[in-house]
Amino acid sequence: MPPTTQKALYKVPEAAAVLSLSRAELYEQMTAGRLRYVKVGRARRIPAQAISEFVALLERETEDAA
Repeated sequence: MPPTTQKALYKVPEAAAVLSLSRAELYEQMTAGRLRYVKVGRARRIPAQAISEFVALLERETEDAA
């Protein structure tokens, strides 16, 4: 069986769908520095690892607020 390939970079709409956020909210998080991204030419791409880190950040913030 061939290995499963995972995307390394997500387009903004793809990352928004993965995170169940609107594109506008995703851009706000990127502008605030809470969600890392890279530039490829003029386009922004979100690394898969950055999505995991963002989810972990949200979990920590939720735990701290409790």
